[in-house]
Amino acid sequence: HVLLVVSGGGFVQAAGSLRLSCAASNLTFTAFTMAWFRLAPGKEREFVSGFSRSGGITNYADSVKGRFTITRDNAQNTVYLQMNSLKPEDTAVYYCAGRQGNLIYTQFNEYADWGQGTKVTVSS
Repeated sequence: HVLLVVSGGGFVQAAGSLRLSCAASNLTFTAFTMAWFRLAPGKEREFVSGFSRSGGITNYADSVKGRFTITRDNAQNTVYLQMNSLKPEDTAVYYCAGRQGNLIYTQFNEYADWGQGTKVTVSS
């Protein structure tokens, strides 16, 4: 089965930066569109960003545009989320997800494969 291992969360002060990594195995990585979601207390799971399997297409939630950058390294089977200018409202558990195909869906139920979450806490 597909394995997605997430790392890089932690505690940071507002305006700081963190980089999340999601290492994938047991899959043909180039066949998968990859995405990041987050879940904050009292809120629904929210799409953060996605990177298509081909064509270099990316998508971002409005709330993170200009601050977060998603990249993928197909040689390393890894997708990254660089988070800059972090705000307290970015505090959440962040999840990596993958789906076969080239479309970036923002609905979490379109993704079949999920990594474990990593907690990001941004203090004011």
